[in-house]
Amino acid sequence: MSVQPPSADQRIVIENAAIATVDGNDTEYARGHVVIKGNLIESVGDGPAPSWLDNVVRRINAEGHLVTPGLVNTHHHFYQWITRGLAQDNILFDWLVALYPTWARIDDQLVHAASLGSAAALLKSGCTTASDHHYVFPKDGGDILGASIEAVQQLGLRFTALRGSMDRSKKDGGLPPDHAVETTEEILIASEAAVDKWHDSSFGSMLHVAIAPCSPFSVSTELMREAAVLARRKGVRLHTHGSETAEEEAFCKQLFGMGPTDYFESTGWLGEDVWMAHCVHMNDSDIAKFAETGTGVAHCPSSNARLAAGIARVPDMLKAGVPVGLGVDGTASNESGELGTELRNALLINRLHGSPTALTGRQALRLGTMGGARVLGRQNEIGSIEVGKLADLALWKVDGIMHSSIADPVAALTFGALPPLAALFVNGNAVVENDRLTTVNEDQIALACAKAARDLAARG
Repeated sequence: MSVQPPSADQRIVIENAAIATVDGNDTEYARGHVVIKGNLIESVGDGPAPSWLDNVVRRINAEGHLVTPGLVNTHHHFYQWITRGLAQDNILFDWLVALYPTWARIDDQLVHAASLGSAAALLKSGCTTASDHHYVFPKDGGDILGASIEAVQQLGLRFTALRGSMDRSKKDGGLPPDHAVETTEEILIASEAAVDKWHDSSFGSMLHVAIAPCSPFSVSTELMREAAVLARRKGVRLHTHGSETAEEEAFCKQLFGMGPTDYFESTGWLGEDVWMAHCVHMNDSDIAKFAETGTGVAHCPSSNARLAAGIARVPDMLKAGVPVGLGVDGTASNESGELGTELRNALLINRLHGSPTALTGRQALRLGTMGGARVLGRQNEIGSIEVGKLADLALWKVDGIMHSSIADPVAALTFGALPPLAALFVNGNAVVENDRLTTVNEDQIALACAKAARDLAARG
């Protein structure tokens, strides 16, 4: 069962709130209002809402709260929710080798449970739109992509399903075991079928599909080139991992005779319809090429730290004009699974470059909202609180013991502990209320995820 959109003429009024719109002027209101009509933002401004409004089904006195756009997650691996806490002290390549055999035993039922857990964690941390990069499709695994889509629809999360893939196994010089990959032909057929079945390009769509071969060290050059051709023929976006580690850079130079960015360029993988996960090891030329072509970046600070991958040059990317959003990455390398905490982690980790102004609190909020919307190609629909945009909003409680002494509510969110969610609206529906999911039973999800993790471990 999917969450249905609200009636087009009903209104929800939020008043007396601090508001960070994240619009083009970074407009903020110390005490303002937002009016939701149906699934759209009807008005936002200073002071109380207009008195003449009719069909008001709910009024929220948001005294002591901060309203922001819903957060946008640009990179994730939902299935990893049931393999958290493993390979705790490995760099990326060793971590992958340790976990690939386990991941190769997943099926659609396990992925459904894992997707419920991943999506629940995202929603409870203020995320209203997420992309999930799934690239492991065992031969008898069932409808894995459909299972993740069904789970997300059940919770009410706006979603970009990334039909990932791997066709370069150990026998071809890659990292995945031979039984964990598909053939190039199988991948292209399945990717096109996924777009035809699920992708909805209409304004306000709750479901997009993108084509997403996994990484240079698990995918053939033929697949990279053909995937780019297919995606552009179908009018959908492209995603992969790029420049994540020093080992990846060395791998690309050894196998292809060039670094990752030049390799991507040679296969048609730079452009406004492309975004890469991580991009930690980028030189000036790489950043310039991303900026010139509009290629986006999913910055995953917690995962990069967990795997000791390094610190991405996000301040330099932003100065050059590269589109940058935030990502959780898979929860086997970011066990919290929260996007809200990535605001603070991005802010602090990027200051390790040596400058206290390398990233400001408001820049961090922009990365997690409009930055992510731009990376996913949805900047005209979500990412800011503006009239006519979709009603994807987070209402953060910042007057409790953890935040009441921080006068700046945006600083309370981006510098402090993650505030409780008074409400989270996706498409005009309240999917979180008082820090609890409204569409599903959280305790049942917890039990289902624990069972799925045990079942998967038992298959080893």
